[in-house]
Amino acid sequence: MKWTVIYDTFLHVIRTIRATRLRSFLTIMIIALGITALVGILTSIEAIKVSLKNNFMLMGSNTFTITKISFQREGLLVRKKKKIQEKKITLEEAQDFKDRFDFPAVVSLSVPVQFAAVCKYENIKTHPNVSVYAVDENYFLTAGLEISEGRNFTKREVDGGQVAIIGNDVNNKLFSQFSNSSVIGRTFLISNIPFQIIGILKPQGSSFGFSMDNSCFVPLKTGIDKFTVSDVSLSIHVMVYQLEQMNFAIEEARGIFRNIRKLAPDHPDNFEIRKSDSIFQILLENIQYLTMAATLIGVITLIGASIGLMNIMLVSVSERTREIGVRKALGATWKDIRNQFLLESVFISQFGGLLGILLGIVVGNAIGLWLDTVFVIPWLWVGVAFLLTSMVGILAGSYPALKASKLHPIDALRYE
Repeated sequence: MKWTVIYDTFLHVIRTIRATRLRSFLTIMIIALGITALVGILTSIEAIKVSLKNNFMLMGSNTFTITKISFQREGLLVRKKKKIQEKKITLEEAQDFKDRFDFPAVVSLSVPVQFAAVCKYENIKTHPNVSVYAVDENYFLTAGLEISEGRNFTKREVDGGQVAIIGNDVNNKLFSQFSNSSVIGRTFLISNIPFQIIGILKPQGSSFGFSMDNSCFVPLKTGIDKFTVSDVSLSIHVMVYQLEQMNFAIEEARGIFRNIRKLAPDHPDNFEIRKSDSIFQILLENIQYLTMAATLIGVITLIGASIGLMNIMLVSVSERTREIGVRKALGATWKDIRNQFLLESVFISQFGGLLGILLGIVVGNAIGLWLDTVFVIPWLWVGVAFLLTSMVGILAGSYPALKASKLHPIDALRYE
């Protein structure tokens, strides 16, 4: 098709939109709404994926974790069928494993002791949303966390020291007035329990609104004793030195922990071993449900928009019947008429699509900003949205375009 024909068609589209402002506006906005929902949700999902990937890369692909067994994904029936009883990992079991695991790797122990603690220094308090973890001296290495100021726990302190390492947000909240002097050595309160600060974590960022910067870390036994944690289940983290030895390390750890728990050879494991990348894959699988929901919302909205667009095009054919007769009388073929109305439908659809893509990127990254994730542009889904709006334009405009192209010139010229 020649560029002059496309230009003339574009002018016809502008005239059609002006002649049916309200209907065209509503159709464009319906298409834009569907694309905004699709691109917006998928943009935020992509931002979350990138943030998750970065966080798990910090932990490292050479790390695995031993935790109590979870039946959330398998369900109660599978649990009963396997005859597995839920059993938490005690401090004695975790410490025994750490002492017996003779493999070229680093082993650390941790347990969350509070998720809504209040930290206080003099008259300054934090919000009651500080997470407190009881950890050993190897935890920061296996978790990929760095100490920017101060030092790590010693083995002696892990057994009962009254010291703490704080996150960057806690430091800024309590000690912003001491910017010119170090806070190392100062004593503050965690849930009214005094601790001496020996270290400050390097800023880590956050995911899903959760931040390691808004956390405090205390020695393992101190945290369990001071915060009166009952029925606690520890997590055991293992970071192997060589990635190719990961599977051997997992099987070695499985054998040792089964022996610690005195499991018979025919009994299944009553604990779980997960690689850091497998946890990442589980989270991605759960996120796929959001992707499916966003796609379904977008498709349903676009179906409604295509019906509205078809209605506009049918009205346009009816209102321009004499124009079609004149064009055919002057030599226009049925293909010219068909292509004109088809392109009009595609142009209107693309107006709504481009508006929806822009709004979707803005909305999606606004959600990502709220969750403290990175800015992304999902180019794949932008392309998908562009193709969807083109398909909507073609499908919605096909019947009106064919109807217009089949009009007899004499009947069209006599149309009132």
